[in-house]
Amino acid sequence: MNDSHEIQTRQTIVRLLSNMGGAKEISQYLKRFSQLDDQRFAVVKVGGAVLRDDIDALTSSLSFLQDVGLTPIVVHGAGPQLDEALAAEGITKETINGLRVTPPNVLRIVRQVMQAQNLRLVEALQTMDTRATSIVSGVFEAELIDMDSLGMVGEVTSVATSSIEAALNAGSIPVIASLGITEGGQIVNINADVATNELVKQIQPYKVVFLTSTGGLLDTDGDVIDSINLTTEYEDLMQADWINGGMRLKIQQIHDLLLELPASTSVSITRPDELAKELFTHTGSGTLVRRGERVLRFTSWDELDRDRLRGLIDSAFGRRLNADYFEQTKLVEAFVSESYRAAVVLIEGVDGILYLDKFAVLDDAQGEGLGRAVWNVVEENHSRLYWRSRTGNPVNSFYSSVSDGNMSQEGWRVFWTGVNAFAQIERCVVDAISRPPNLEPPK
Repeated sequence: MNDSHEIQTRQTIVRLLSNMGGAKEISQYLKRFSQLDDQRFAVVKVGGAVLRDDIDALTSSLSFLQDVGLTPIVVHGAGPQLDEALAAEGITKETINGLRVTPPNVLRIVRQVMQAQNLRLVEALQTMDTRATSIVSGVFEAELIDMDSLGMVGEVTSVATSSIEAALNAGSIPVIASLGITEGGQIVNINADVATNELVKQIQPYKVVFLTSTGGLLDTDGDVIDSINLTTEYEDLMQADWINGGMRLKIQQIHDLLLELPASTSVSITRPDELAKELFTHTGSGTLVRRGERVLRFTSWDELDRDRLRGLIDSAFGRRLNADYFEQTKLVEAFVSESYRAAVVLIEGVDGILYLDKFAVLDDAQGEGLGRAVWNVVEENHSRLYWRSRTGNPVNSFYSSVSDGNMSQEGWRVFWTGVNAFAQIERCVVDAISRPPNLEPPK
């Protein structure tokens, strides 16, 4: 790497640090990702609409990952480009159960368009001095689904990773087209989402990323859902009236996919320009979907494992909890993930409003959406809360996003939800500021 490129890399990293998150969390994610085998970092699925509309943002984000020593595996489709090419030849698009009917005359166009879009992305990356390898076929071994109804459309029977491994070993981003090949050597059309899922099952990556123009799954108000814990939320989502058929199918596909992957694997849905933020910050940018774990509810210290909870709090805050904390603190409710890697402790506050005394999440769980999953359960059970956090605490950006308001006082920032009357807010702020510390002073 030449000096000018090294300077550009450092500038890129500095820009990321200053615009998206703190140095601690960026370093935390870099360390975690760099400890993975190259194949196990991330599989990124790029839709044709992203290639058409956001290729500059896409190449910039992928180049950044390579600059920081991470090499994603990219799989792409080309749906809109293929629609346009077929229309230009007077061919009407036809689908069955979401699969494009592909007779031989359409397959010819599919191959041409897919190859063109593959090379377009590879060349765009290479223009940015990013190493990328075009892989148009040979990864997805397939057999025809139904020649009579679907034509040359295949289902994946196995995944060959040798060409991917060769690219990764050379420090090059594999850019894979969603085309399959039969045992007899016939090229067939493969749905890009299906191809991605089959590749993911084979490689078992830490991250699976779907890049879309919407930037995530949308709720009933059209806002991006920031995280989904399938263990606690899947059944309710499947029955929700506001989820349309397409979104319900997507959530179901992700659910089924994650069941075949390690518990540590997560799926992110985000925009190309937000890819780095989604990967390297606790707050993320799109929708993070994890298999997750149950969130347990306790109303007595005797019901939970005090030693594990103390260990979680000590580790999360980097300071020891007071030795007599459990004896001196009257618990109202505690919400704890079953692995004891995230917890919220609620105690009595003023005016019948609960005070959030501790929100603790282990470092290795912060990027998994586990803290948010616990927080979501708390929100479902309590609409009125208040709490304090040190000014400058990196988690304050998250607190700001989930609270109704906040106020700075004497080195603290006090947050609240569901409290509207000014006089009541004032009492909450005064109470939060006046509470004695229950963590030992730092050494």
